[in-house]
Amino acid sequence: MKIVLLRVGRGRTKWADEATADFSRRLGKALPFEERLLKPAPFKGDRALVRRQEGARIRAAIKSGDRLVLLDERGTQPTTEGFAEWMSSAQRSGVRRLVFAIGGPYGHDPTLRSEAWRVLALSKMVLNHELARVVLVEQLYRVSTILWGGQYHH
Repeated sequence: MKIVLLRVGRGRTKWADEATADFSRRLGKALPFEERLLKPAPFKGDRALVRRQEGARIRAAIKSGDRLVLLDERGTQPTTEGFAEWMSSAQRSGVRRLVFAIGGPYGHDPTLRSEAWRVLALSKMVLNHELARVVLVEQLYRVSTILWGGQYHH
């Protein structure tokens, strides 16, 4: 199974790039990782329109058979072991790509949220998008050591 991280944003941040690269390297062949930056929609006074446009960009990056997991503070907050079960369930179901999406500054379109396989909250607090990106990839690495062996998760 491959992991794809889609994130709506303007660019990269050195500290987050370095941390994301470190954890994604550790994932290795067990859990291939790809990250794609999607251009944010221009804000012209209508947040709902921005969310719809960015939702369309996320949908365009999803392939048939993918499972979409949106990151949103209103989502489910699983334990690390519960998150590992999500990953294991997807793999057992034959999912080829598990796609995680971090929305733009105004969040996700409600329609996209209803279409997602899961909505994941990394915290009840709103996290900076770069921080959410790092936390997600660290948790993916931690889950990989739970599922396929390793010393990282004790």
